[in-house]
Amino acid sequence: MLQPFDYIVIVTYLVGVVLFGIRTAGKQRSVKDYFLGSKEMPWWAISFSIVATETSTLTVIGIPAVAYGGALTFFQLTLGYLAGRIVVAIWFLPRYAAGDMQTAYALLGERFGGRLQRLSSATFLVTRLLADGVRLFATAIPIRIIALSAGLDIGYPAIILGIGVLTALYTYVGGFKAVVWMDVVQMSVYVVGALFTLFLLWSEIGTGAAPALAEAGKLQVFAFSTSLADILTSPYTLVTAVIGGGIFSMASHGTDQLIVQRLLSCRSLGDARKALIGSAFFVMIQFAIFLAVGALLWVYYGGQDAAALGLTRADEIFPKFIVEQLPTGLAGLVLAGILAAAMSTLSSSLNALASSSLNDLLGAKAATLDEATGLKWSRLLTLGWALVFVFFATLFEDQQNPVVELGLSIASFTYGSLLGAFLLGLLVRRVREADAIVGFLAGIVAMVAIIFGLWTTADGAWVFLFNPSDSVKLSEGLTALAWPWYTAVGASITMAVGSLLSVRHR
Repeated sequence: MLQPFDYIVIVTYLVGVVLFGIRTAGKQRSVKDYFLGSKEMPWWAISFSIVATETSTLTVIGIPAVAYGGALTFFQLTLGYLAGRIVVAIWFLPRYAAGDMQTAYALLGERFGGRLQRLSSATFLVTRLLADGVRLFATAIPIRIIALSAGLDIGYPAIILGIGVLTALYTYVGGFKAVVWMDVVQMSVYVVGALFTLFLLWSEIGTGAAPALAEAGKLQVFAFSTSLADILTSPYTLVTAVIGGGIFSMASHGTDQLIVQRLLSCRSLGDARKALIGSAFFVMIQFAIFLAVGALLWVYYGGQDAAALGLTRADEIFPKFIVEQLPTGLAGLVLAGILAAAMSTLSSSLNALASSSLNDLLGAKAATLDEATGLKWSRLLTLGWALVFVFFATLFEDQQNPVVELGLSIASFTYGSLLGAFLLGLLVRRVREADAIVGFLAGIVAMVAIIFGLWTTADGAWVFLFNPSDSVKLSEGLTALAWPWYTAVGASITMAVGSLLSVRHR
């Protein structure tokens, strides 16, 4: 049970962090101030902000759940993430630095035209809405655990509404600078909290943890397999993690406005590269810490599943331990760090959505606005997207997959087409806007069909089956394509269709 002092710590920390963020942000005088921090941010702060934005609550409670239910093979993805970031730093960032851009999709607008810029921006909006809807739902999980520990059974929708309102108010006032500086503080807090948790778990379990984990096969980090079926269907084989994860990282850090916005705010190309590459190593450290937490929790609870522990999903196991086992004060601080980090990540999303809406969708109309009017519309768009977020977040309550896997797989529906469009513009000189648009749409349609309908049977035969539960003959041993390949497949389809259509032109 949380003690009164824990609640005092949580409230004090949240209020203090919000006030700190607003104070460091200063006065917002223009759209560029609000969305890019006037390009005055140091690279190390941007690097921390990238890490905090892409990990947030999904990492803090989701990755321990992955390790609790499996092994440590999720860590392999960090090798792919590093490779993907290196490609973006070498190849994509110089293109962004060459122009005075406020969004990632302005690059497509310069290369192809306004129609593809608006289409890609709209796709980003829908993707972030779904993927960050999962993040908002994930944030509600530890709050519900807190409420239950106090004897209050508050449903997820009410919690999500409260988080959404608080996040929208903060983002409305603080702008981009506040988001970044809050990320720096909050990342430090939840990492330190996780390290304290590791120390306490190890103190409780002792040296018996390693033999128990080894015997259960939960210390496996690298999954080597030369089987094509394993590579295509298992997300945590080494080949899948490095290649699929690398291509996924190229899309998420090279075409997603949520991350590109941070890179555009750097003072120079060199700073942007240092921020991006540095974030990969910080992510490795974080993944290792939270995977270790999940593994030790498995030993601590004797390998019991979520239902046996009185929980509804594996993502609630780490919050349960925080509430029930951490010392007074530390439990409040760790939970406060989780909540504040999640809120800062969501505020980043709201800021990026508002930026893309104003600069890409409104386009020429936004360019005619004076600074005061543009700033007003930026803030109104932030509030509007917050309301939409709250609705979408409530859609994920019945999902039983770990939220970190759910969030990553949602983004894969459209990341392939976004990456494919950027690669078409960089690699295929003859391709025109209409070719790229058809390829872009073909990639999305194909990925919807593949993700929902493509399965492989136990004997390795691939079939399209949109409702596998209705099939008696094929229901045994059905496996879907692994989510790290979604982006690679989508990008390949987009590039293939766009390239073939471009043959018509000189």
